[in-house]
Amino acid sequence: MQLTYLSRMSMRLNKYIAHCGICSRRKAVDLVKGGRVTVNGKVETNPAYEVDPKDKVKFDNKTVKVEKEKVYILMNKPKNTLTTVSDDRGRRTVLDIVSKRVTQRVYPVGRLDRNTTGLLLLTNDGDLAKKLSHPSHGVKKIYHATLDRNLLPSDLDKIARGIELDDGLAEVDHVGYIDGESKNQVMLELHSGRNRIIRRIFEHLDYTVSKLDRIYMGGLTKKDIPRGWFRELTPKELIMLKHFV
Repeated sequence: MQLTYLSRMSMRLNKYIAHCGICSRRKAVDLVKGGRVTVNGKVETNPAYEVDPKDKVKFDNKTVKVEKEKVYILMNKPKNTLTTVSDDRGRRTVLDIVSKRVTQRVYPVGRLDRNTTGLLLLTNDGDLAKKLSHPSHGVKKIYHATLDRNLLPSDLDKIARGIELDDGLAEVDHVGYIDGESKNQVMLELHSGRNRIIRRIFEHLDYTVSKLDRIYMGGLTKKDIPRGWFRELTPKELIMLKHFV
């Protein structure tokens, strides 16, 4: 669906907020319910409210409009950086890294915790962000974990079978040692989006993850992108990414 078409049609409020490049559609539901969005001067807390093209929508008292140009940024996220739009404690976020070169509103797709490095996509495409983030679409992600000690083969088998955590069974699609590396270097493939899932799996088995790096997501890699740098997706990469979802 092209934005020229969207601009003539009504759409749900949470979808409208997502297309303004503020956040994902799912996150927009929370923002609307939290009373941070007004329509024609009145607070609107119903995410399903149908926004008419003539409506004036504000987020945090600032007028917002649907982004006409879709932007797709691929970043090699550095350590000690938050995967959020802003931080009330003044800590560095991924948006601080791109803000001087990217004029459109973009937001990170999914989360990497503060000290996890690697592949991160930022965009104002709410539909694609939703598909990439939701586990039901099975978007593959691969991580390289460095542990504080060698991973026992018996514990490797436990991870492969699934680890029962407080919030349910944590399953990975594949786990294994890295060829030519010591046994504290582990590769994990999964499509779950649960918070800190890899760190919690190893913590459950009394290991500490000293480094965690995402190296692959939905056909994309961070090859030739130095840590802390970013670039736009190529047309070929964008086609491939949309094919994956």
